[in-house]
Amino acid sequence: MSSATAQAPAKNGRGTLYRGHGGMWSWVGHRVTGVVIFFYLLVHVLDTAMVRVSPEAYDAVIGAYKTWYFALGEAGLVAAIIFHALNGLRIILVDFWKGGTQHHKTLLWIVLALWAVLTIGFCIRHFSLAFGGH
Repeated sequence: MSSATAQAPAKNGRGTLYRGHGGMWSWVGHRVTGVVIFFYLLVHVLDTAMVRVSPEAYDAVIGAYKTWYFALGEAGLVAAIIFHALNGLRIILVDFWKGGTQHHKTLLWIVLALWAVLTIGFCIRHFSLAFGGH
């Protein structure tokens, strides 16, 4: 089978099976958030290890973390972690629950709603602490 045949539009006229649908974006979001979390963990291990090499450098890095742009980055990181965790649970349900494939769109909407509520709740508290001081 040629690559042109493999990429032929579906009979419904919408293109390939996942183009633009929630399952595809969920898949992309899961991979992107996984990479973001991986790189955060890598940087976290490296900056924590600096305390053994140079406590002064470690203190300088920790001081940089108290800036407004790191507060925004932390909010983005937590949003990524929340989405990755909730979507991972959705994937487990789709894979192992008998009715998971039938309800995958509903499960995605539930994940997105929970993600929004939890992320907004975190951001309200986080930004009040980061910018308000209490």
